[in-house]
Amino acid sequence: MSGPTDHRGSIARRTLLRGALGLAAAGGIAGAVDLARTATADRSNTTGQLRIGYLPITDAAPLLVAHGSGLYPPGVVDGAKPVLFRSWASLAEAFVSRQVDVVHLLMPMAVQLRYGLGSSVRILGWNHTNGSALTVAPHITDLGQLAGEQIAIPFWWSIHNIAIQQLLRAHGLRPVVRQAPSRSAGTVGLVVMGPSDMIPALANGSIAGFTVADPFNAAAEIRGVGRIHRFLGDLWRDHACCALLVHEDLIEENPGVVQALTNSVVTAQLQLGADRPAAAELLADRYLPQPLPAITKALTYPGRNAETLHPYWQPEQIGYQPFPFPSFTSALVEAMHHTIVDGDTGFLSRIDPATVHRDLVDDRFVRTALTRVSGTDAFGLPADLTRTEEVDLS
Repeated sequence: MSGPTDHRGSIARRTLLRGALGLAAAGGIAGAVDLARTATADRSNTTGQLRIGYLPITDAAPLLVAHGSGLYPPGVVDGAKPVLFRSWASLAEAFVSRQVDVVHLLMPMAVQLRYGLGSSVRILGWNHTNGSALTVAPHITDLGQLAGEQIAIPFWWSIHNIAIQQLLRAHGLRPVVRQAPSRSAGTVGLVVMGPSDMIPALANGSIAGFTVADPFNAAAEIRGVGRIHRFLGDLWRDHACCALLVHEDLIEENPGVVQALTNSVVTAQLQLGADRPAAAELLADRYLPQPLPAITKALTYPGRNAETLHPYWQPEQIGYQPFPFPSFTSALVEAMHHTIVDGDTGFLSRIDPATVHRDLVDDRFVRTALTRVSGTDAFGLPADLTRTEEVDLS
């Protein structure tokens, strides 16, 4: 792969500079100074190979297992270890400014990057399904107890924020931003927090709960500072949290590289599903900072108790399948229209939930990859690759 030209890199940096403050306001952890430094740094790719960026969560497993198992063909992905980032904002900024070329990113955030910040991101497929939960302090046994409390989310434009707001409203609570939550008014404060900061904040009582990807939920239970109240997969069946993102020009200029990348990730997803304990050991040994017991638990949760309303959905089970269903993209964008965030939402008025999928998602490479691995049967997908979204906020 040829590296981006100076002109293209300049455009990317100028675009990010214009959007940096907005991205910080819309859920960034890093400050404006850090965003500007990231945006102006010249990190043009001169290796001719793709560089991977990731957050230390089990959502990133397909990219990491593909790397650790040597599934990427020689010359496609940089042989160096993928780059670990601590917040969604820093990962997105590194991607837009081309410090990294391939990332797993929150799907609502991908929508924001393309339509809010004008970045030429494209989704190749899903990195995983499910894999997140609402974890609360041990003494909280009912959602009503969250009135007057604060809950941490990892980013404003995340399935976590969307789902938790839907759940709170369905149970008579009202999410609020930048105002003190009130027990009498039934309001719950939302605050953006880096995933690694959530467990300490829950332990010291500064928040009453958090909703985030694993293994942070599993780690909170193992440490005894939190209790998983509800898996998000029990609210929205097999929802996508993170998608596989590249820049549009990579697709246009190097479709063969994109196909090789996609084939490798799809193979890694199959490998993950076939032996989760082995995947946990690989992730703990080389890529994730959390202890092996937490990672193993996150990949192999047993069936849950009565609080799981839809056990046949297997909501505790993070899934690794690549196909991006158009019905989900449409429903997700529709839900974004009804989600409050601390940042700009004007771009939503310019997009139609029914047409976003065709513009944002390029599923050609996943479709081709599926033909190499026994097709849809390999992942238990419907033969016609369509589905109806199932959401239950009870």
